[in-house]
Amino acid sequence: MHLYLADRSSVAVAQELIATFGDEAGVEAATRADRSRDLGNHIHFCRWRQIERLIILMSVGRAVGTVH
Repeated sequence: MHLYLADRSSVAVAQELIATFGDEAGVEAATRADRSRDLGNHIHFCRWRQIERLIILMSVGRAVGTVH
């Protein structure tokens, strides 16, 4: 899974969603992405999709990808 983060605020948002929604944090991020898409806001759509992917990566209990 490839992940692009424009800035570290996405990490803070992901942590906030996890604290608020628990296991449903990824679903909440996906819902927000869908809402942005429906409004025609492609920038926020992409941001929320990346936050959704980040939440998935943060929920994995091990290193993902190459470890140096």
